[in-house]
Parts: sequence; structure tokens; C-alpha cells
Amino acid sequence: MKIPRHPTPLRRSLESRIRQYAARGPVLAASLVQIAKHCGREGCRCQSGLKHVGHYITFAVAGKTHTVYVPKDLIGEVQAWIREHKRMKRLGQEISQLSIARIRRHVQDRRKRPGRP
Repeated sequence: MKIPRHPTPLRRSLESRIRQYAARGPVLAASLVQIAKHCGREGCRCQSGLKHVGHYITFAVAGKTHTVYVPKDLIGEVQAWIREHKRMKRLGQEISQLSIARIRRHVQDRRKRPGRP
């Protein structure tokens, strides 16, 4: 992201990202993974190498990883929720960078003012 040097475009960029920061739907801070497993039943196809495939989300709570099964009919929705989280995370980082740039710009402008002791 390119940070504008002039205060006006800097302020406009910051305000624009703040307006975009609203969630457009559910937000999910997790990863969607596909896991292939053996079921353990005798005579099942997974015994010959064709494992059962399932989708799961993984996320951390208090430093521990948790896993939750995701049914096939929810996979598309869950992917959209994860994308929304990534979009908001990216916007949050950009807002932070622009805010820091605005503070630095303010300090530089104050130093340049004539008549300052």
C-alpha cells in the first residue's frame, strides 16, 4: 500500500478505509482444511487406499488448536466467512499504517511552522 505524503489525501485514504471496515456478513477467524482419514471398518474402501475426505476448520483458543467438522453444504459459506475475515484484517492493518503516517505527518508539520520556539 502506498501512503500519501500530503495530509489531505492521507486523511481521505484513512477515512475511506474506515468506511470499508464494516463487516458485510459473518466473519470467521479460522483456516479451512481438507483431511483424508481411514475409518477403521473392515472391508471399507479406505482400507485399500481410498481415504474418506472431510472438511474442517481449525482455530486457536488460548493457545490450543481446535478443529470443527464442516458439512459439504456449508463449505462455500465458510470460505466466504474466512475471506471476509482476511479482508477486514488487511483493512485493519492499512488503517493502522495510515494512522501512524498521519501522526508522523502532524509532527513534521508542527516542526516546520514558523515562529515555533
